[in-house]
Amino acid sequence: MSLGMSWLSALDPVLDFVFPPRCPLCGAPVAAHGGLCMACWDKLETPSGVACRSCQRPMGGSDDAHAELVCAPCMADPPRHSGIAAATLYNDASRALVLAFKHGRRIGLAPMMARMIGHRVPALEGDWLVVPVPLHRWRLMQRGFNQSALLARHLAESTGQKLLVDGLVRTRATPSLGGLNRNKRARALAGSISVHPGRADCLRQAKVLLVDDVMTSGATTNACITALRRAGVAEVRIACFARVLDEALGSSRSDASAVLPDAGGELRA
Repeated sequence: MSLGMSWLSALDPVLDFVFPPRCPLCGAPVAAHGGLCMACWDKLETPSGVACRSCQRPMGGSDDAHAELVCAPCMADPPRHSGIAAATLYNDASRALVLAFKHGRRIGLAPMMARMIGHRVPALEGDWLVVPVPLHRWRLMQRGFNQSALLARHLAESTGQKLLVDGLVRTRATPSLGGLNRNKRARALAGSISVHPGRADCLRQAKVLLVDDVMTSGATTNACITALRRAGVAEVRIACFARVLDEALGSSRSDASAVLPDAGGELRA
């Protein structure tokens, strides 16, 4: 541990005294900053049971004999990636965390959210590049940070892989995608994402972990994959905090579909 980190750790009791750690969702006392209370943990829904071997879409059940099942969307349109690691399924609780993180500017949630994603990412053999989904420069100026880049930084640290924060760039601003179907989202995003010219050489034949906060229809990640494949990337895996799969959510959830995120994780309230 570095000297700087030792000093920061030494200040933790003082910070906890002045600013007692609270659950970011309900405000209940918690053991440490950046964590949730047990009640809010229980509200998060995580992918489990039998899953599609191509995209890890939960398919229900727990019989390992069905480990080779492929979901209908993957059969109809085989993915160009090597799987999707999602920390949670999108519901009211995960939506509240994303809203607090991104629009509430609670960037202190990034380490916890990245840890949750990291628990779902399979072992990365060899060298990988951790690349965030990009924001357009105007959106970046408005928000002040790229939430996907913050998650990617912590994932790179925890996996020991190299962060390539500017591997992809959004070359033009896109309109709000809320309410658009999959095809319209794809058309709106067509040509809006490309590889950074200065990063093309290091991406050629590389393996990429593509990081986003919320994966909705897949239009944004598909646009990123298209750009990466054109640059000669050998393999792409997707890692996200929340994945919108209404049909996979348990019956106990409230109606999270009443407020759905735009592609690229932009939430519309």
